[in-house]
Amino acid sequence: MIGWAGLLLAIAGLAVITVVTRGFFFLTDREIPIPVWLRQGLRYAPLAALAAVFVPEIAMTDGHLITTWHDARLYAAAAGAAYFAWRRGILGTIVVGMAVLLPLRLVLNW
Repeated sequence: MIGWAGLLLAIAGLAVITVVTRGFFFLTDREIPIPVWLRQGLRYAPLAALAAVFVPEIAMTDGHLITTWHDARLYAAAAGAAYFAWRRGILGTIVVGMAVLLPLRLVLNW
């Protein structure tokens, strides 16, 4: 058993590490120079992170690719993508995707 002192020390240590790593760029008075190629590459980081999270969730089940068209996630993702291409709204994309996903899951048991 670690005890309260060890637990508080671990929490404090994790808090310090989090503040230092996330606030690293705010700790200096001058701007840190970033190469142009890195700045251009970082523009794609949010899109790459979203793709890394959502594509496996949509296209895979239990670590294997989906082999049937009877999967509600495929239709919900297509409906959400179509709405986003049409209106460019995040909230509407979520609502449309869920409006397609829930009936297919609840009614058709996909």
